[in-house]
Amino acid sequence: MIEQLRIKNLGVIRDATLDFAPGLTVLTGETGAGKTMVFRSLHLLFGGKADSTLISTGADQASVEADVAMPNDLVARLDELGGEVEDGNIAIISRQVNATGRSRSFAGGVSVPAGVVGELGEALVAVHGQSDQLRLTKTDQQRQLLDRYAGETVAKPMTKYSELWDAQRTLERRIESLTADAGTRAAQLDRITRILEQVDSLKPLPGEDHELDDEAKRLAHTEALYEVTARASDLLTGGQSDDLPVVAALVTARKGLDHERNLDATLGEFADRMKELEILAADLSADISSYSGGIDASPQRLALVESRRAALKTLTREFGDVDDLLTWVTENRPRVAELEGGDEILEQLREELAQVKADLTKTGGEVTKARTKAAAAFSAEVTGELESLAMAGATVQFKLSPATPGPHGADLVELGLISRPDSPWIPMAKGASGGELSRIMLAVEVVLAAADPTETFVFDEVDAGVGGAAAVEVGKRLARLARSAQVIVVTHLPQVAAFADRHLVIARSDGQEVHSSAVTQVQQGDRVAELSRMLAGLADSQAGSQLAEELLALAQTERQGAPTSRQKSKA
Repeated sequence: MIEQLRIKNLGVIRDATLDFAPGLTVLTGETGAGKTMVFRSLHLLFGGKADSTLISTGADQASVEADVAMPNDLVARLDELGGEVEDGNIAIISRQVNATGRSRSFAGGVSVPAGVVGELGEALVAVHGQSDQLRLTKTDQQRQLLDRYAGETVAKPMTKYSELWDAQRTLERRIESLTADAGTRAAQLDRITRILEQVDSLKPLPGEDHELDDEAKRLAHTEALYEVTARASDLLTGGQSDDLPVVAALVTARKGLDHERNLDATLGEFADRMKELEILAADLSADISSYSGGIDASPQRLALVESRRAALKTLTREFGDVDDLLTWVTENRPRVAELEGGDEILEQLREELAQVKADLTKTGGEVTKARTKAAAAFSAEVTGELESLAMAGATVQFKLSPATPGPHGADLVELGLISRPDSPWIPMAKGASGGELSRIMLAVEVVLAAADPTETFVFDEVDAGVGGAAAVEVGKRLARLARSAQVIVVTHLPQVAAFADRHLVIARSDGQEVHSSAVTQVQQGDRVAELSRMLAGLADSQAGSQLAEELLALAQTERQGAPTSRQKSKA
């Protein structure tokens, strides 16, 4: 759960702090006030693409930081990364973007790749903007949606299918190589054999080229290394320098403190710590002296290293470095026998390919069967949700058709809409309006939340294209979803805002930018005024206030009348 969000220099938001809580939180405000920028900040924080154009005018860097309550499994993951959590399993996750578009991410106080924050975000937060609704119209996204809903029933056979698919592709490439004309095969064999002979002669070790680069740098600067280490040793323990050695100074200071420790016990503690510094300084001096004594200034060694570096550089020119070369050797050494084996090896590979194809077909059928079963259940659940979103009679349905086997199976997965019982099935891209897509997206998220639980949902105008009674139903459904998860919604509809447990209003405090003081939680009369503004465009409209109070009363009745998820489980 997200407890607090802090945004600096992102779009119109110069400096804002937003406090969240369990349940349904809505963000409202005038157009251009910065509501959507809050959504973008969360998208950016949890792995979204960094974009320097989002940085506020005149600023060098934008930053987003959040206090997030982490489940135990993610606390363990954060511990692996070296991060820390505060009391209550609270971790600070942040991301910074500079003017060049480069970004840095932090989790639990340690720098981590953006992909790691994205990994954490996938487990913690589902972030959905208006563009995500369009993903419902794309067939590849529809397949991923079905597979996510199906869970392990599809994932398990799909894992096996992917392994078989990769094996088939590898065998096909090997057979293609062997069935090339004699001249091509001979050229391949000659190249592989030549490189293997050079490798066997030179016998390079993993990482050897980089180790030799470091040694060559040391050998070329032995005089500088000797001078700096000798000077450091002199300063620590004394030598030809006239300066008071560090160790001697520490001894003098420690003896003075120790002599007066009877006057104040604190001086004794200082003296004991000073003794520790003496020991550390003496040990450090010994290590530096040992390093200095081991510096090899031999011209013969430098010549040997440079000769070896040159030989390795020639050998690895077309591969990159020694490690890349050794990987190539591992992959291609077995090919010598294949290229020399002729028809016998080729026949063996063809038999292996036939078996892999048979296994692939069988496993693909298992994937199809699991997807078909999941598609029926998904359709029933989403259609049930649509009934409570003012789309009674509409049916969302997957259609699976046989397709040429590919990396994701042998199914063409399409999601479509039957708008009325007597209407035909139409692909989602052609059959759903903007308002219908918004409600279908919400229904899908609710169903996925049950199949694949998410801690926090963030929606940017999930009510786009919706109004009237349908908007009230959207508000009700979001409120019910918020009984089992944290839900944060950017909305322009008062029918949705009325159902919030926490209502935040964002305004430009100086007419141009948003500051912390411009993000306020509204309650009672202030909340009525905000809903009135959303309804009638006027915060002090009597008619708008009356309608706002009616909406709040409706939301309160809904909240009191519906059981919580805990009460349902007891029933």
